[in-house]
Amino acid sequence: MTTLSTDDVRAHTRRRPGAAYLAAPLLISVLAGLGLLATYHVFVRTISGQWLDTAAMLGTEVRYARLEELLSRTLNATTLTSLVLVCLIAAAVGVVRKRIDLAIAAAVLVLAANATTQLLKDWLPRPTLDGLTYPNSLPSGHTTAAASVAFALVVVLPAALRGPAALAGAGYTAAIAIGTVWARWHRPSDIIAALLVVLAWGALAVLGVRLLRWRRAAAPGRPTRLATLPLLATAVVGVPATVIGLLVGRTSETMTAASPEPSRLTFVTGAAGVAAVVAIAFLVWLWLATDDEVVGRGGAPIAGDGCAASLRCPA
Repeated sequence: MTTLSTDDVRAHTRRRPGAAYLAAPLLISVLAGLGLLATYHVFVRTISGQWLDTAAMLGTEVRYARLEELLSRTLNATTLTSLVLVCLIAAAVGVVRKRIDLAIAAAVLVLAANATTQLLKDWLPRPTLDGLTYPNSLPSGHTTAAASVAFALVVVLPAALRGPAALAGAGYTAAIAIGTVWARWHRPSDIIAALLVVLAWGALAVLGVRLLRWRRAAAPGRPTRLATLPLLATAVVGVPATVIGLLVGRTSETMTAASPEPSRLTFVTGAAGVAAVVAIAFLVWLWLATDDEVVGRGGAPIAGDGCAASLRCPA
């Protein structure tokens, strides 16, 4: 770790965050909201969207009793109790780091995202276009819980731990998300919608923190490549795989059937899409949550910001 000279420190203390400091989280929140609307329109309010979405959910099933039991236990563990526990842990970490603003942001993120998901699931209508009378399940409550918990822990942890926490959180969220599709609890669009809900609220939480710290000089941080490259690689592979799979599924002769038929291709396509969106969401969150270090009047980092000797913190 390189320690900056006194002149360098003073130069950093004179820097003020520009308009992008506040515009970025606001823009991401708006884009996530628009993405949620687009996902609902395409996969719920169109015939081909409903067909492909349901075919992906029906494309496979858990065939082993022990695996089914393990999957059910894992999914059922994502409950209200676990959400409250994570909020308490986030609050404790925030208190220890003397960052109450981050603790509050994490709690707001978890509670607001999960409340929004439940409201949307009850409020959004699902027209019967694919011949099946399945109720609306968009967004996924399990995915919202998993992603919001992971997001909350990433934002309150010290800078050096955020990258590994984001990778672990992305893996956990992807496992829960794909598991719900595999168990036929949710369609892929439910997962994508849930991730967009969490990202929208996460961006708003970051915006609130930045508004509180607006008058303090800050040296913007950024996550390390060790954290971003795996997520970026997953997105780069998953996005084209999803697009190709959707195009092939859309032109398939089985689309003429009276109702969606189980399709391994659409399941794999849906799983690839879920993995890609999880990676993109956590990549964006990691950049947003990379906490800018606040610099005090004397040029020294403020206690609790996770850095001891340098304005540039590892992430």
